Amino acid sequence: MSTLAFNHQEIVARELRPEVLELDGISRASVEAHYKLYEGYVAKRNEILGKLEGIDLSAGNQVYSELRALKVDLTFAIGGVKNHEIYFEHLGGGGGDPDGAIGGLIERDFGSVAAWRDDLRATGMAGRGWAWTAYDWDEERLFNYIGDAQNTFPIWNATPLVALDVYEHAYFLDYQTDRASYIDAFFDNLDWRVVNDWVARYRIET
Repeated sequence: MSTLAFNHQEIVARELRPEVLELDGISRASVEAHYKLYEGYVAKRNEILGKLEGIDLSAGNQVYSELRALKVDLTFAIGGVKNHEIYFEHLGGGGGDPDGAIGGLIERDFGSVAAWRDDLRATGMAGRGWAWTAYDWDEERLFNYIGDAQNTFPIWNATPLVALDVYEHAYFLDYQTDRASYIDAFFDNLDWRVVNDWVARYRIET
């Protein structure tokens, strides 16, 4: 999977694939506004890491300290970068039922594609910010996880393969408060070739 190398150097936002600007049911204006938020996370990640280079480590305190504030906000910024890179990268396809390796994993771990879709849709409706289909390396199975922010409820040793952004900024221009219709549009635009490439690169056994 083509993720950024977080190596204390400044990074730049990835360019969108042209297909992502021509989605069905999610407008170009919505995608472009959404992309600007992702660029903001990249900028803040760079800014916070720069500030941490000169921080006074001896002043760390759990009630309040600059170190604590910066490190908490760094998790939010980096979460925003990584979540959105998955989100944008696997959009631009024709949706439909997943095929290939990811289709087999979903059938195996959820019983059917319909059961997986219903569960992820419900997880997205229940979440305040994100819902993910992730492969848990300890459980050796897929699970749909809920997230309320970029940095809430991460599951250690689980790799996200589908990232559903349900923050209002992802859909309000097109759907106002109709989140359910946006989630349906999200499913209709998934690029399963991209997800299958991630499954292969991670060497997830099917």
